[in-house]
Amino acid sequence: MSSELFNQLEQKVTHAVESLEMLKMEAEELREENARLKQQHDEWERRLSGLLEKFREMEGSETSSVS
Repeated sequence: MSSELFNQLEQKVTHAVESLEMLKMEAEELREENARLKQQHDEWERRLSGLLEKFREMEGSETSSVS
């Protein structure tokens, strides 16, 4: 194998390794963002459930006071 071909192969392997490292870092960032968004979603869902429960309680007290 000529030295030039070997150098080209080495450059391509180096580039592939660098690309893989970048993709690993990006994947980790996306996992962290996904976890943060899931936590935020869970918090919003909990708060919304609380508000809906308060509306149900209000409807229940209005219904019983009207009767």
